[in-house]
Amino acid sequence: MKLDSTIAAVVTGGASGLGEATARHLASFGVKVTLLDLNAERGNRVAGEIGGFFHLCDVTSDESVDAALAAARATHGVERILVNCAGIVAGQRTVSKDRETGALKAHDLGAFTKVLGINLIGSYRMIAKCSVAMAGLEPITPDGGRGVIVNTSSVAAEDGQIGQAAYSASKGGILALTLPVARDLSGHGIRVVSILPGIFHTPMFDQISEEYRKTLAAAVPFPQRLGNPAEYAALVETICRNDMLNGTGIRLDGAIRMAPK
Repeated sequence: MKLDSTIAAVVTGGASGLGEATARHLASFGVKVTLLDLNAERGNRVAGEIGGFFHLCDVTSDESVDAALAAARATHGVERILVNCAGIVAGQRTVSKDRETGALKAHDLGAFTKVLGINLIGSYRMIAKCSVAMAGLEPITPDGGRGVIVNTSSVAAEDGQIGQAAYSASKGGILALTLPVARDLSGHGIRVVSILPGIFHTPMFDQISEEYRKTLAAAVPFPQRLGNPAEYAALVETICRNDMLNGTGIRLDGAIRMAPK
């Protein structure tokens, strides 16, 4: 797929982190980018800086997603690219001690469900709704390609740490659905690839100490640092441009394999 002003893209979680970097990178080639996020202030600012469009969107809501996609399509046309970056991180052991009473307690199922609802089901909601629209477009590649979907899994899908049951399950689900959805959509010329980022310097890392960031960076074999969101965005570009990338997950992690904790 060529990246230029004839292409429309939708990026969830586009107001910050990996999503923001992706939105900026795609826009640098002239792609018409719509950012979907719950952070309207930052989303509108980023969209203004890149000549894109922002719409408030809750990926757990059919109504919110439908409204956001309708507005995006009215502005830029039907998307050829979907990048799913919206997600949350939560940590809780399957069995832990209550801090006040010392009694054993099980993982809060409401919290577990929330993580899956945003990370996994939210991603699939976007996939389903965008692929229907993409399937109605005319092919734009010699092989009959109509569009590409890039999902954000995580190395936690394969190296889940202590306390990451919910997060790992959500990201493992994204990795697991990559091949069957790619097969589902193959007849429509829509490719599906998932990226498994390792430890990347996103806004969540701004809340931890510099010393701890250095400890995390030292755990990466090479290069021995946190990943840059621009490197994630560059891989999204490669996936879009290379039509043979389909139905797979790609680790982007500096060769790290996460320890139990």
